[in-house]
Amino acid sequence: MGSMQPELSRPYESGVFPEGLLAIVQRTVSEAQFPALTVIHDEEDDWLVSDDVHDPNEDGASIVQHLHHVLALDPSIAELVTMPPGHVACRTSGTAPWEISEWVYGDD
Repeated sequence: MGSMQPELSRPYESGVFPEGLLAIVQRTVSEAQFPALTVIHDEEDDWLVSDDVHDPNEDGASIVQHLHHVLALDPSIAELVTMPPGHVACRTSGTAPWEISEWVYGDD
């Protein structure tokens, strides 16, 4: 499939997410209805942000947007800037610490 990202090299300059970095974001998170509880940095170098409550695969449930919009709502996601591809960060609430582990897509 390939990454949807513009040409951005890692590690990101100054240890911050670049302004042009895209993410697939669940609308419930981008509209501040639910906190981000799962952040995936997949093997294709894409970032996915989910509320871990609703199905992000339902029609219209997720959008592509610049990650800096999500960071404006939840600055704690900036802590994940060094998370390598193939990893996921999870937490139990919007104020809980992030726990990082390896990630693989189901059914792969």
